[in-house]
Amino acid sequence: MRVEIWTDINCPFCYIGKARFEQALADFAHKDDVEVVHRSFELDPDAKPGETGQVIPYIAKKYGISEAQAAANEQGLGQQAAALGLPYLTEGRDFGNSFDLHRLLHLAKDKGVQDAMIDALYRGNFAEEGSVFGDPEHVVRLGVDAGLDEGDVRALLADPTAYADAVRADEREAAELGANGVPFFVLDRKYGVSGAQPAEVFAQALTQAWDERSPLTVIDGTANGGGDACGPEGCAVPQA
Repeated sequence: MRVEIWTDINCPFCYIGKARFEQALADFAHKDDVEVVHRSFELDPDAKPGETGQVIPYIAKKYGISEAQAAANEQGLGQQAAALGLPYLTEGRDFGNSFDLHRLLHLAKDKGVQDAMIDALYRGNFAEEGSVFGDPEHVVRLGVDAGLDEGDVRALLADPTAYADAVRADEREAAELGANGVPFFVLDRKYGVSGAQPAEVFAQALTQAWDERSPLTVIDGTANGGGDACGPEGCAVPQA
């Protein structure tokens, strides 16, 4: 079974939601048969590359609340993260254009370290001093920490076309699936779960999606003589 998760590194609920989903997956009887793929979704695609700003003033302006209220919201998010054992900086974080980070996640997928890469980016954004949006050297270090070759990371950051089409394809697919926010979890292209739901909700979704998987119905045409095929023991040779 495949679970696809549309996320953005800017999104604190994606950080929290991933941990809650993993709690559910850890207790799932068929966890070894679940493939998890991370997909791209930009919360602010119009943000200029390389430009950053502080999160608290940004949230206050975006939602029409005071900076004190925005700071209180960050404290609440920090408490939710702490309940999951996740470190969370409630002050001093920034936001920015995440397109390069999504491209990096596609490279990491090809190299087999996508999950480690997204964890490293979350850590870099939510738990470490420094910026993943305005400091390329920070991103390079996180990529190496996740298991990527430093040269590969630097080459990707230097080439704005690398994996750009893959990111755009993910974003189009999200729109087609009706996702207008993240995190958005899709289980076997049959069920969607929106938001950082409690682990119990993810557990229920995993069980339901697994139980409703349709077994493969094989049509072998035996009644009409069958069809020739190859297998581990070789290929059937038609008799003259």
